[in-house]
Amino acid sequence: MSGTQNYINHVALVLDASSSMSHLSGKVVEVADQQIAYLARRSKELDQETRVTVYVFADKVECVIYDKDVLRMPSLKQLYRVGGMTALLAATLKSQRELAQTAQLYGDHSFLTFVLTDGQENASHRCPDAPTKNPRELVQAVAKLMQTQEDNWTLAVLVPDQMGKREAMQCGFPKDNIAIWDATSTQGLEEAGQVIQQATENFMMGRAQGIRGSRAVFSTGAEAVNKDTIKAAGLTPVNASEYQLIPVAREAAIREWVIECGHTYRTGGAFYQLSKSEKIQARKQIAVLEKKTDRVYAGPEARSLLGLPDTEVRVKPDHNDDFTIFVQSTSVNRKLVPHTRLLLMI
Repeated sequence: MSGTQNYINHVALVLDASSSMSHLSGKVVEVADQQIAYLARRSKELDQETRVTVYVFADKVECVIYDKDVLRMPSLKQLYRVGGMTALLAATLKSQRELAQTAQLYGDHSFLTFVLTDGQENASHRCPDAPTKNPRELVQAVAKLMQTQEDNWTLAVLVPDQMGKREAMQCGFPKDNIAIWDATSTQGLEEAGQVIQQATENFMMGRAQGIRGSRAVFSTGAEAVNKDTIKAAGLTPVNASEYQLIPVAREAAIREWVIECGHTYRTGGAFYQLSKSEKIQARKQIAVLEKKTDRVYAGPEARSLLGLPDTEVRVKPDHNDDFTIFVQSTSVNRKLVPHTRLLLMI
């Protein structure tokens, strides 16, 4: 294939429209519209063509927008209506089966689908769109689909709880393509939208590096942060004379520990190790440490590497043998976790 051919992304949103989503229906439209506006902006900035498909599902599955240029997308306001049960497996199968019929002539095509649900599967066995009425066969059909999709297909799901995550894993979803969201509040849905935006940013940055699909769209682990992605993102190492790494021996406030270790505390100059799920504000800087060499990479590209949008977003640390993520602290009272390290910019 010619290197001059363009990147074409086919992004699909498969949205739960069952009755239990009624208290969130206005927010679903708002979050989906925000995602589409974000895709439009990033498509222009990265020079990637993006086409959007939207499915809504309850007792049956309906495609309300098919493969439409993201720059010409309408609001979902008139298209998202709630009512009925949750034909989750039928929706997953129909969306992927129909998207597979999309022409992939010329250009470098890639497919990214997000399924969002607030409950468990309970209606596919009587859904007209399901290929079988047998619940066990439906699970097997999704698992087979996941195994047989080409490397330019990425399928991710957002579920409301651990039971939903277990069911998604039984259906063959890779664990790093499953995220849990708080389906009880508009705040939870807002955060789910941020998670989708962050995962999309990871995906689009990966596309620019020649990556065609991902089994870790919700990950900060080795698939997202490695030597290749660091190089591709344009990160440069910080001069070794400009930082120090300080072991954290006990729980302590960040300023207290810096001073106790004989250093001067400067607001914004200390970075703590990301060791639990937490919100990172838009202005916070990120640094990445290579464990083997203690080499540190920083700068605005480090946020892009993790796919962090320019809004507050929740990030969780994932297992990574080679790299550690550090987050800038602007608080003097940030509690440090024992047996981690503190990165101090000098």
